[in-house]
Amino acid sequence: MKGLSLSFLLLCCGVGLYGNEKVELKSNMQINYLQTPNAAENFEELFSKGTFYGRLRANSFLFEWDDESSASRENHYVTGIGGSLIFKSARLHGFGFETGLYTAQNPWHMNDSYAPFYKAGKGVLSRYDVLTKDDYGINSLAVAYLQYKNDALDIKIGRQLFESTFTASNDTKMIPNSFEGLTLQTGFLPDTDIKLAYLTKEKLRDHSNFHHLFAYGDGGGAYSQYTQNDDAAMHHGITMSALKQRGIDDVLYIAEFTNKSLPNSEIKLNITAAPELITLAMIEAKYNFMINNVLTLSPALRYIRQLDEGAGAFAGANLKCDTVDYKSPNSLDGSMFAAKLDLSYGAFKTRIGYSEVADKADLVTPWRGFPTGGYTRAMAQYNWYANTKSSMIRFDYDFDKAGLIDGVSAFTRFVIQDFDDGKSGVQADSKVLTLDAIKKFDSIPGLYAKFRCAFVKGDTDTVASNGKLKSDPSYNEYRLELNYLF
Repeated sequence: MKGLSLSFLLLCCGVGLYGNEKVELKSNMQINYLQTPNAAENFEELFSKGTFYGRLRANSFLFEWDDESSASRENHYVTGIGGSLIFKSARLHGFGFETGLYTAQNPWHMNDSYAPFYKAGKGVLSRYDVLTKDDYGINSLAVAYLQYKNDALDIKIGRQLFESTFTASNDTKMIPNSFEGLTLQTGFLPDTDIKLAYLTKEKLRDHSNFHHLFAYGDGGGAYSQYTQNDDAAMHHGITMSALKQRGIDDVLYIAEFTNKSLPNSEIKLNITAAPELITLAMIEAKYNFMINNVLTLSPALRYIRQLDEGAGAFAGANLKCDTVDYKSPNSLDGSMFAAKLDLSYGAFKTRIGYSEVADKADLVTPWRGFPTGGYTRAMAQYNWYANTKSSMIRFDYDFDKAGLIDGVSAFTRFVIQDFDDGKSGVQADSKVLTLDAIKKFDSIPGLYAKFRCAFVKGDTDTVASNGKLKSDPSYNEYRLELNYLF
């Protein structure tokens, strides 16, 4: 596999020696395809008119705890290098396919014993492979689907990226989060986009293989917790053994509707259901006000309702199974309200956001779509535990648009996170300051650099209702990412 990885990287370097304008990188590090293949007239042209898209990337992480005394904490660093090679076929009578080969290798890292301590940096390796095989590399055919597409309908079956309120590719590391299943997208209704999905498997960014969507690994020997859905937002009580005992298959049914029939507005509805476990429902409304054709005011509201369909009885109300101070410890019924206001003027943009989770149960959304995303979530933060209130202010500035620095944009966020002091299963209150800066090199088309840092300061004297002192959540984190698209 290591030889395959080296060959893959050399191929990418050779093919991508000169950048082009087939693709561009969004600010969230997802690829935007500017050019796609033309229609094919015969089977041979499915391949000959297809297009390759390459990406070389490197991610480095440095993480420093303020209080490193706990046995579960170690300062650490790790680097990932690799990339992807995507092939989109042409379409014959609407039919086509796409494949995506990804690799992530780790030339600089701590020793194997540090694998459980990695935070954000775990996204560039597989902790299970490191701990069981001393393997610092992932090679994955993370995308491989058949497609039928026309002007009104897009159907995909197989391995794919699927973006919705609660599911996301979240492509900010080396390999995106991908799913197996059947999806449909259509715009046959006026001003309305409809997404439907039946998902059966998932491959988180730091896994080598596809695994269960909604089951925490247990009972499979050493480090089995890393074999299934071990996302930080996964419920540790919804385990493989618990589902097997009850005869429950963890699949997801998703329906999402986005309507833009009213001028300057958008209404989005989402239902995401894991049968016999939980159902999540979301409604969101956005509106844009133009003032004197120079100033844009954009308010938005989001409401999420989580319905317990049976998981709460055996898993409990807290993600880590610590239900101290939960009003209904065996129920996963919960909800969240969030609001934000964006103000845009030329190269400048600011956002004020607020979110409040009801004092019921934690929200369970381990598919990389974040309930507070776009409202109050800052880098690497999980602020959708029960009875959590968060306030955020954000400032964006596009130095390129302002004519000051070519290809540079940046934003900073400050978030105050007020967690429930009595609940021992959630962290202590914290304040978070982040900075993101992106540089696009116009002289080298396809080359991007992104620097991110976070400074977290938390309460050090919070005592939960069980009489135990909560850990100090304070830390500093630094990330550097390089991308070359071709």
